[in-house]
Amino acid sequence: MKLENISISSSDKLAFIGNITTMLTAGIPLLETIQTLEDESHGNLKKLLAYSKTTLVDGGTLSQAFAHFPKVFSRININILKSSEQSGNLEATLRDLRDNVRRDMEFTDKVKAALLYPIILLIVFLGMFLVILLFVIPRIAQIFTNLRVVLPLPTKIMIVMSNALTSYTIPIIAVIALIVAGTIYFYQTHQRSFLIFFSRLPVISKLVREIDLTRFTRSLALLLSSSVPISVALDLCSDVVINQNISQAISRSKEMILSGGKLSEGLKTKHNEIPSVMVKIIESGEKTGTLDKSMQDISEFLDYNVVNDLKTVTTLLEPVILVIVGIFLGAMMLAIIAPIYNLIGQINVR
Repeated sequence: MKLENISISSSDKLAFIGNITTMLTAGIPLLETIQTLEDESHGNLKKLLAYSKTTLVDGGTLSQAFAHFPKVFSRININILKSSEQSGNLEATLRDLRDNVRRDMEFTDKVKAALLYPIILLIVFLGMFLVILLFVIPRIAQIFTNLRVVLPLPTKIMIVMSNALTSYTIPIIAVIALIVAGTIYFYQTHQRSFLIFFSRLPVISKLVREIDLTRFTRSLALLLSSSVPISVALDLCSDVVINQNISQAISRSKEMILSGGKLSEGLKTKHNEIPSVMVKIIESGEKTGTLDKSMQDISEFLDYNVVNDLKTVTTLLEPVILVIVGIFLGAMMLAIIAPIYNLIGQINVR
């Protein structure tokens, strides 16, 4: 496997960075730390550590080694490490990086947890739908055929779908598998385009904007606290956002700073996307020379807002999904029961 294709889980990354930080703080040399962790690791993490050890033995740096693993360490991670190596505060930077990875994991877990219930409901509905099509409809359809019952259109549609599933099971499974595989491949190769498409949906767009602002402020706070120049930091932060307007605001801010302006002035150009409260706090941080702390405070505030908004959206979605699922299940049952009632009516008339 090529180095650029190697990846590890977020939990492994957190434990890995945490172990390096702990051992360096205890006074263990970096090379010995990497060697010890390599001996106790396995899989992709062992490959990562083995390459890192080789790089250090050859006179390279930790940031140079990690730069060959883009699926594990982002450009932000690499630049933070590079800056800390130059300033000689690698331990403190690794500690900050560990805390940042942990906060990112917690944030991602909150988003996943909020979306879990609607996804489970949809999976249960699809499962019930398939059970009805594969086991219920074929038996009832045979009865209707033998009795020559006149069927309504919804019942005919369900029988056609059931016949297709039972007669062409393997081709249909193959087509579904191809669609799923194609979607996964497209997501992996064009992840940004995929996310941009979904970020434009009405309900999701506001959440995506808040998530983008959270990631932007947290990343910028980490970079600034690691003494990365603000122009470089802004260039790196443009990679973590999906919303194009926010990305443009970051690029505009970088141009303003390079021409002698301020970050807050650049963000004001997209006042519809950047909250005025956020701009005011940044202005205060610029005046007092504590911009990194201001960005950290903003990220924590936005993190709290995102979690609350996610809870609100999912709370609203749950009854909507239940109603939609109920309507579909009711329609399916009606399509099954209606011909039976017609048949009973015909018998009574006779």
